[in-house]
Amino acid sequence: MTYAGQVTSSLPGKPYHFDPAILREYDIRGEVGKNLGPADALALGRAFGTYVIREAAGKEHCTICTGYDGRDSSPELVEALIAGLISTGAHVVNVGRGPSPMLYFAVQHLQADAGIMVTGSHNPPEYNGFKMTMLSRGVFGPAVQEIGQIAETGSYVYGEGKEITTDLRAAYTDRLLQDAEIARPLKVVWDAGNGAAGEIMARLAHSLPGEHILLYGEIDGAFPHHHPDPTVDENLADLRHAVLENGCDLGVAFDGDGDRIGAVDENGNVVRCDTLLEIYAREVLAMFPGAPVIGDVKCSQVLYDEISRLGGTPVMWKTGHSLVKDKMRELTAPLAGELSGHIFFADRYYGYDDALYAALRLLNAVSRVATGGLSVLTRDLPVLYNTPEIRIPVKEDDKFALVAQVQDSLGNRSDVDIVTIDGLRVKTPDGWWLLRASNTQGVLTLRAESTSEDGLTRLTSMMCEEVEKLGYVCKL
Repeated sequence: MTYAGQVTSSLPGKPYHFDPAILREYDIRGEVGKNLGPADALALGRAFGTYVIREAAGKEHCTICTGYDGRDSSPELVEALIAGLISTGAHVVNVGRGPSPMLYFAVQHLQADAGIMVTGSHNPPEYNGFKMTMLSRGVFGPAVQEIGQIAETGSYVYGEGKEITTDLRAAYTDRLLQDAEIARPLKVVWDAGNGAAGEIMARLAHSLPGEHILLYGEIDGAFPHHHPDPTVDENLADLRHAVLENGCDLGVAFDGDGDRIGAVDENGNVVRCDTLLEIYAREVLAMFPGAPVIGDVKCSQVLYDEISRLGGTPVMWKTGHSLVKDKMRELTAPLAGELSGHIFFADRYYGYDDALYAALRLLNAVSRVATGGLSVLTRDLPVLYNTPEIRIPVKEDDKFALVAQVQDSLGNRSDVDIVTIDGLRVKTPDGWWLLRASNTQGVLTLRAESTSEDGLTRLTSMMCEEVEKLGYVCKL
C-alpha cells in the first residue's frame, strides 16, 4: 500500500441539494453534465462519510473503500468523492479501476466499514453513479434518502482523513479461483463488452484449464462494440457468433461494471438467468437441503417449481440487487438471483452479486457433465413460451403512477390473480405477465410466460392492451 498523506478538511459546511431523480431505490445514478457531476460526488463523499462515521458510533477511524469503472467520467468523479470522504476524517482505501464486485471484495477482504463504487452499471456512456455498501449490509431505500438529507442540511462531520491506494486485482482473482472446480477442460467465449470486468476476466480465464476466447476485454467507456447489457439479446450477437464459429461449450458475458452475467449455450441459444439460477440451485441445495432460494418477480415459474422439486424453499422477492441481498441476510439464504443477471452466492462466497464468480460456478457445473455443453444442463427442464424482458421508455416521474393505473384497471376482473410484491405479476390460467417500474431507469419493464404458444398470445394481448390504455406502444 502507498499512503497519499494526511488531509485536513477546510471545506465549508454548506448544504447541498441533489436532484431527487438521482437518489434511487438502491443506488445514486444520473446523467453526467445534466444532473450529476463532480460537485455531487464531493457532496456525496461528505454525506456518505458522515453517515458511515455516525453508524460506527464512536469508532476512532472508519475505513471506506472506493473504486471506479471504465467510464470516461469516472476518474474525475472518484477524485471528488475521495476528497469529500477524507474531509470527514475517514481513511479511504482506493482500489482503483475495476468491476463493482472487486470493490465489494475489498470491503470484505479488508474488513472495512463501508465501500462506495463509482459506476454507471449497464446504462449508456453518458450516465454514471454510485453504489454504496456497509460491511454487513447494503445501503438502499431510506438510507439513500438519509444520505441525501445529510447533504441537504449540511450536517457533516469533520476530521483529518487520508487516502491509501492499493492493488487488489491479484488477491481478488485468487479468491475467485479458490472455488474453481473444473472437472474437464472446456472451450469458452468470454465477452466483457469493454466494461470494467475486462482485465479481471482475462486474468481469470488465463488461469483456467481449457481454451478461452476473449472478446472486448479492453476497458473503454465509449463501449465501441456493443452496449454492455447482457439481458438484451442483440448485445449477445457477437458472443453467439463466436461460440458457434469456434465450436465452444458455452459463452458468458458481463455488464458494464461486472455484477451481471449473461450466457449462451453451445448452440448459440440464450440461457436466461432464472435458468442459470436453477442450475446453481442443484449444487447449493445438495449442500443445504431445505434452504431458501430467492428469485425476483421477473423469474420463470419453472425456477420456483424446480427449487421445490430439489427440496428447497422458493422465495419470490422484489427486483433490485440491494433488496435481494437484504432479503438473503434476513432469511440466511445461500443463493439468490434476478432475471437481470445479478446472481448472489452465500454458500461459499460473500453473498454479493459477482458475475465473474457466477461465470466460474457455471463452468464448474458444465465441466461435471461427461460430454456436451451448457445445453446438457437445461434440456430436461419444462418447455415454456415466454417473452424476453420488454422495456418501454416513460417519464421518470410517471413510472410508478402508471403501474398503479394498470392495477386499478385490472381491479374488477375476476379471471386474474395479482401479486404486488414488486409491480404487478398478473396470473391467469394461461400463465402470468408482469408490469413493473424500473428503479434504475425511466422505463416500464414487462414480461410474459405461458405453457403454450396460444396462451402466450393471449397473455401478451392482455398485457399490451393495458399498456396501450396508458398511451404507450407495446412492441414485442
